[in-house]
Amino acid sequence: MKIAVPDLISNSYFPALAAVELGTFAAEGIDAELAVIFPPDRAYAAMRAGEVDLVAASAHAALGAYKGFKGVRFPCAQSRGMYWFLVLHSDFGAKRGDLDALRGKRIGAAPWVEFGLRGILADAGLDGADAGITIGPVPKIEGVGPNFGLMAYRALEARAIDGFWANGMAAELAVRHGVGDIVLDARRGDGPDGAFGFTFASLAVDEKALARDPELGPATIRAITNAQALLKADISRAAAVGERLFPSEEASLIEDLVARDLPFYSPAITPEDTAALVRFARARGILDADVPHDDLVIAQTPR
Repeated sequence: MKIAVPDLISNSYFPALAAVELGTFAAEGIDAELAVIFPPDRAYAAMRAGEVDLVAASAHAALGAYKGFKGVRFPCAQSRGMYWFLVLHSDFGAKRGDLDALRGKRIGAAPWVEFGLRGILADAGLDGADAGITIGPVPKIEGVGPNFGLMAYRALEARAIDGFWANGMAAELAVRHGVGDIVLDARRGDGPDGAFGFTFASLAVDEKALARDPELGPATIRAITNAQALLKADISRAAAVGERLFPSEEASLIEDLVARDLPFYSPAITPEDTAALVRFARARGILDADVPHDDLVIAQTPR
């Protein structure tokens, strides 16, 4: 079984990585392997085409391949809350929470990931175009490979962009190397009210796959839940996974990053979570109508 992730060297989808590397998928009788497919809408398109079996990515990005969320289900969450960071180059001296510091800046963001930042700016009354804020792809940096967070950090370091909206690994590298300052962390209370619930790191499965194998959803829930539990019981397991999958510096950081994320580790997707997701998607113009909670999750999802 193939699990698509849009970014590998990252803390964003670490529960899925851990479920493969720590053997919780194997314990369910599933021989799972990871496939990096960027950006997230391409990962979902690969699942719709039957090229991968699960997608571990942001929930809202499913709309890039499944219009109206039709045909896709979310067995569980990897973690709660929108998990990206807004970072500006340290030369600007931006303060935490000061969104006005973005005026006139070039911000790198991945396709579909960018919707989270655009939603924050809209809710803050700071229109990107009117404020001279350019949000777009990160220039390619040689030697980084298909890892958006590392690409964003390297692009900021090279001053190819003024800031980025990317994962916690990119933010940590920028701060530790004196390259960037964190302006906003929506998951930990920064930004407009409601930004926490715009999206979350989910596991997704195509409804056709569920019809063929109804046990796939429950088995996925158990695998992710057990991986989260293993990490909570012994955080050093995160370092062991990182050593197998990441370059040396990033492997040395992942234990700390996962430790910070543990309070958000829950497989449950609540009606409040899906309502917030739907509101966000409709506000960004990527969803035309409300979708009931029970049409997004599967019955076995923990509540």
